[in-house]
Amino acid sequence: MPVGTAFHERTLALCESLNYREWSGYYTVGVYEMHHEHEYNAIRNSAALIDISPLFKYRVTGKDATKFVNRVITRDINKVAIDQVIYCCWCDPQGHVIDDGTITRLGENDYRWTAADPSLRWFQQNAFGLDVEIIDVSEHVAALAVQGPTSGRLLKAVTNSDISNLKYFRVTHSKIAGVPVDISRTGYTGDLGFEIWMPWKDAVKVWDALVTKGKAFDVHPAGMIALDVARVEAGLILIEVDYTSSKKALIESQKYSPSEIGLGKLVDLKKENFVGRDALIREAKKGPERALVGLEINWNEVEALYDKMHMAPQVPSMASRVPVPVYRNGKHIGKATSTTWSPTLKKMIALASVNREHATPGTTLQVEMTVEAVRHTVSAKIVPTPFFNPPRKTATPIS
Repeated sequence: MPVGTAFHERTLALCESLNYREWSGYYTVGVYEMHHEHEYNAIRNSAALIDISPLFKYRVTGKDATKFVNRVITRDINKVAIDQVIYCCWCDPQGHVIDDGTITRLGENDYRWTAADPSLRWFQQNAFGLDVEIIDVSEHVAALAVQGPTSGRLLKAVTNSDISNLKYFRVTHSKIAGVPVDISRTGYTGDLGFEIWMPWKDAVKVWDALVTKGKAFDVHPAGMIALDVARVEAGLILIEVDYTSSKKALIESQKYSPSEIGLGKLVDLKKENFVGRDALIREAKKGPERALVGLEINWNEVEALYDKMHMAPQVPSMASRVPVPVYRNGKHIGKATSTTWSPTLKKMIALASVNREHATPGTTLQVEMTVEAVRHTVSAKIVPTPFFNPPRKTATPIS
């Protein structure tokens, strides 16, 4: 049975809809109100508080901590400075992605590692022979994302650190309401945003301080439904939706290399040996079989389908995580994995996995769409991702 996160006593009181989802054994809010519109608007127009405590979190320390991290991930951790954060993935020996997450280098041999799935056993297996300590701190460290255009000004008002000059994917150490916290300029919304890491036992104090100070910055709590729309706009993938962990795959076609899910740039084949390197070298010579692409779905064709049924066009209120077939000239060439209406762009967009030869930007494909239990196809153009990429996301100094 799921349990509440460190913020549950606050989020429960605010969750009018009682719409909860299970995330890694925790209750997490799907939507606070009856619709996620206000929560999405907070992400894009003011500031949103998002409870991300259910992430798996590990602390990696010891004389060989850096060597261990480099053995597991596809990026070169030696290029990462102290107080820098990286997004990375890790693979099995066949070069298929197990999971993706972030690693924060807190010291020369001190790292905080986040993962979507439990990874302790895999880490321990690959730590054989090394002087390294890996501790699961998931139940001891709470995490809160503060995302949106006014998030920087909110944090400046509530902390004693110089947030204005915190660079993208860097971390600073501060206090909020007297509680020691790490503040990283990271997030899963594709907007200006931060993630705050704090002791689980003091999480409510941090929440209360952000809510109190946040009134001047129009802060709102936001749930997973609004976050899902934002992350698709940002072109960010989700495990078990846009790809399957190789640990959970039932057949070969469910296994993906980093390049097949848009993470090829996170692979450094020139660094020292890491798990899956030989397989990824072989793939680099022949090229990946599939590619992750962005699709803009032709809205005029969607309207026409509904018009034939004498109906107003209908858009799902939530991002769809149901895969649908994608075709080119009548031939099945892949699947759309995440589809949503973008309130900001006023477009229907999707992330899709397609055969590499059909992945050229500008190519027109067809996506299956069902209207009144009848299957149709509508055209969709391959476009670059992220769909939404505001300059404020990476700008320094932060306004």
